[in-house]
Amino acid sequence: MTDTGEQVRTAGTAPEERAKSSGPDWQPLQPQTLVDHAIEAIIAGAAAGLILPGDRIVEVDLARKLGVSRVPVREALRLLESQGVVVSEPYKGIRLRPVTNERVSDLIEARIALEASAVVRAVAAGRNRGSHLDELRAAVAEMELMAARGSAYGVAVADTGFHRALCRLGGNSVTFDLWETLAPQCTIIFGLATFGKPMAGVVEEHVDLLAAFEAGDIAVITRTLDEHITVMNHAMDYEAIVAQRRKERDLP
Repeated sequence: MTDTGEQVRTAGTAPEERAKSSGPDWQPLQPQTLVDHAIEAIIAGAAAGLILPGDRIVEVDLARKLGVSRVPVREALRLLESQGVVVSEPYKGIRLRPVTNERVSDLIEARIALEASAVVRAVAAGRNRGSHLDELRAAVAEMELMAARGSAYGVAVADTGFHRALCRLGGNSVTFDLWETLAPQCTIIFGLATFGKPMAGVVEEHVDLLAAFEAGDIAVITRTLDEHITVMNHAMDYEAIVAQRRKERDLP
């Protein structure tokens, strides 16, 4: 992921020289618990259309499918409820949060405010060129690979990674934290979007946004960002996408 690890140690190199080294860092693996795996599996299933918005999630059934006990699944669902991914209703159990066009519109409004602020700050600080773009470029490359494989979840994760990196470059920890609370919902929406437009089109939008960001013209960046987030999403009928996916999934 993106946490910075210790620098690669070269035998015979003095500590002072290692401290001055500008070489690449190892990225340490982050240990994942069964709860982490369960959360990832649920979001992956939602982004890929295996679980659809409004579907009931039965704890015991999900635990059996994932090959784990009910305890990590229960904790995963509790955390996802706090993030707005699932909802719990009396006598109805736990369901994947319904996705309506109005809900997507609200999500878009929040995202555009956070990301527009981030890109303006990033450009002002000069974080729109050079090595600052490495994470964005890597996300686009991953998106291209996942699109070639036809992986809705893969594209969605790379899409989320791109916008996460964009917000991080803004340098405002509060803005970043607020965006991060929306990330799981965004990943699901990004996955559903691939069923409404070609994955290649999703990749192309990010290529254009990256180019505008690197060029540094704030007016062009904000216009491109608005086109990508607002216009493109409002042009899609997410309720129709979900209905079609449910029809296809439930065919005998």
